[in-house]
Amino acid sequence: MKLRPAQLRALSVSVVSLCVIGLVGCKSSSDSDGGAPGAGGPGAMGAVVTPSVEVIQARYGALPLEERMTGIVRASNQVVIYPEITAPVERVVAQNGDYVRQGAALVYLRDKQFTDQLRQVEAALQISRADAGRTEAALNEVRTRLQRARQLAEKQYQSAQELEALEAELASAEAAHQQALARIAQAEANVEEQNELVRRTVIRAPVAGYVGLKNVEVGMRVDPGTALYTIGNFSNLRVEVSIPDRMVNRIKVGDPAILRAEDDLNISVEAAVSRISPFLEAGSYSARAEIDVDNREGVLRPGMFVAVDVLYGESSQATLIPETALYEHPATGVLGVYVAPSLRSETPIEEPETFDEAAPPPLTGPTPVEFRSVDVLARGHGVAGVSGLQLGDWVVVVGQNLIRTVDGRAEARARPVTWERIASLQDLQDQDLLRQFMEKQQQMAREEFSSPSSSAVSPPDSESASSVLPGATGATPTE
Repeated sequence: MKLRPAQLRALSVSVVSLCVIGLVGCKSSSDSDGGAPGAGGPGAMGAVVTPSVEVIQARYGALPLEERMTGIVRASNQVVIYPEITAPVERVVAQNGDYVRQGAALVYLRDKQFTDQLRQVEAALQISRADAGRTEAALNEVRTRLQRARQLAEKQYQSAQELEALEAELASAEAAHQQALARIAQAEANVEEQNELVRRTVIRAPVAGYVGLKNVEVGMRVDPGTALYTIGNFSNLRVEVSIPDRMVNRIKVGDPAILRAEDDLNISVEAAVSRISPFLEAGSYSARAEIDVDNREGVLRPGMFVAVDVLYGESSQATLIPETALYEHPATGVLGVYVAPSLRSETPIEEPETFDEAAPPPLTGPTPVEFRSVDVLARGHGVAGVSGLQLGDWVVVVGQNLIRTVDGRAEARARPVTWERIASLQDLQDQDLLRQFMEKQQQMAREEFSSPSSSAVSPPDSESASSVLPGATGATPTE
């Protein structure tokens, strides 16, 4: 049976308890009255030792709803540089990592062939212009003769037949001159074309940015199908993500997004959804979205995989508890929490302002705890909104598996902790999970990219990603 992403996250957060069980166990053995090592288990004589647990007070409020997806970082104006002609490479100017301005020379190709052809067409242009000069002179001479002949014809000194012959000669001279002018235009076009070919022997940057993925060396013979460089602007990036169909109507343009790089998960970049395609892609049933990112600090790099948490609203008001408080009862399989009701009324305690590992708050005496089933309404940021609890209830967040029920009664010694402490424990767990998640996504993308039938790397949607790794999802209303 395939678990929902929210159920997978519930399983993942329970690992946090295991991270601190050793610490809690050691403290209980020293703080309890005569307890055996390993609080929560039977002592040397088989007696049940009152375990030590950590508790926190339930709050009331709304959860930010979020969806975790993966994205691929692209440079702004990222373009691949190709030559426009076929020629050997004579000089390479730009190297990987160089910043170049728009129009800067990157590569020089051998231009001898093209300059020789340019000289030939320039010579042909000169010949055409000389021929046009000859035809123009001939035309002017015929025009002069015809003008004189017309003057003589008016005085009856020139026959009509001679005048008609001169007019025909003028028409022929005009046609010859027009042909000469057309040959000049053709020669000028050839010269312009050859000048363009010579210009193309110098490959220049179409945009300003950083040069990478260099694939050119001196002596190579390149053609219009040879990718020489990739160039782009790193200060402004674009992250491409795929929104699954179940989230298309929830995520909107302008929704806040938090991006986390795989190499340092403590660094996050805040942005917003910039564009969403109105069409779903065939096969993946997801919509492509783009997030414009201000990357002037250089946190992200093009080609990097990032985790993208999109915040698309808030849940309804509910009682809030850390996700680590959720516990599936081993005997019944019911999802719920352990509550210490006496800490609210009979022996009230207060949540500490801060938590110091070196000097933690003291443990209470043995206090009754009871298991209550809850319904999870929403999850997000390591917090769950539930029904079945009241504002101010003290719930066990660490050490639930140490609690034992004897004769229908369970007790524990409770240590109040802060929400910040539980959040930090959850973050440690999430970072480990996210690193594994990102490694898995990169491997999947590499396999897809290397496939002969694949033309582009498309990040998987968050539903499939969550099935790979528990906890790789955000707040989603429980259906």
